[in-house]
Amino acid sequence: MKSSFVYILTNKYRTTFYVGITADLSRRLEEHYNETASKFTKKYNLKDLIYYETFSDIEQAISREKQLNNWHKEWKLNLIRTINPTLKTLEY
Repeated sequence: MKSSFVYILTNKYRTTFYVGITADLSRRLEEHYNETASKFTKKYNLKDLIYYETFSDIEQAISREKQLNNWHKEWKLNLIRTINPTLKTLEY
């Protein structure tokens, strides 16, 4: 079964967050970097991957994305800091 990903991007100041979902994280990150993926990420220059989760079922990933999109910024920061305490840009 193909993996799916929920990911969070931010800008260099770590002030704005974007939660997305994809089946191909490498390709999607390249699209964000090239500013062809989302008007929102392009507008706010969101290119730094700071968090992601892997799912074996796309429905679980969709559900998680919806959940995270409804969270307050501080909740997202607390989640991100569980695996990335310094909010550094992750490699994938």
